[in-house]
Amino acid sequence: MRKIFIAGNWKMHKTVGEAVELARELVTALTEEKKKIMIAPPFTALNTVKEVLAESNSNILLGAQNMGPEEEGAHTGEISVKMLKDVGVSVVILGHSERRHIYNEPDDLINRKVKLALSKGLEVILCVGETLSERESGIAENVVENQLIRGIEGIAEKQLSGLTIAYEPVWAIGTGKTATPEDADKMHGFIRGLIEKKYSKKLSENITIQYGGSVKPGNVKDLMAKDNIDGALVGGASLKAETFIPIVRYDKL
Repeated sequence: MRKIFIAGNWKMHKTVGEAVELARELVTALTEEKKKIMIAPPFTALNTVKEVLAESNSNILLGAQNMGPEEEGAHTGEISVKMLKDVGVSVVILGHSERRHIYNEPDDLINRKVKLALSKGLEVILCVGETLSERESGIAENVVENQLIRGIEGIAEKQLSGLTIAYEPVWAIGTGKTATPEDADKMHGFIRGLIEKKYSKKLSENITIQYGGSVKPGNVKDLMAKDNIDGALVGGASLKAETFIPIVRYDKL
């Protein structure tokens, strides 16, 4: 049975002090929570947030929002997989729509990152999703298929136990718009079918697929009620304890 995975992506928010304050609030509130939970602070706060999680022996995983495609070298401004592991990161988000569309990261670059992260023992959240114009043009499934298949190209099935897929319709990120639970579940089911076709039915049944796109306390329960939705990649609502905690604890409220 797939385990529910709720992840908070703090993006370019929070000073070190602000990150510590939020992390402490989450640790206190979610101590007894059995779901898989991750928070991804900015790079500058990773080490300090790690200490907050460690001092309380928290079940919350430390995540990173991105990483470079090489282990080390002359790559000004990049953060390597070795650096992430060194500060206690266990999960990295790759292929986020903002990396694809604002920073023009192509599928082959994302694929290199995914391969490297998995080979070095990091879990990966691989993001896929279409823009509004792509959805309105009727090519949403084609876009998602290309991003997914190219993102995992050349990766053996046995390595994919560390992979989570996040479906994030670009038009719903930070806009307040959300795909209906039915639309989201349909795309999640489509993604699961792609995994079965490329690898196996067993992997397709076991792989975790999150929904990301303006997830809020008011819509998370309906989304999570769907068969193919196994969690959430949360952006803006993860920046405050009063909105992220109810999302994590959606089944208890």
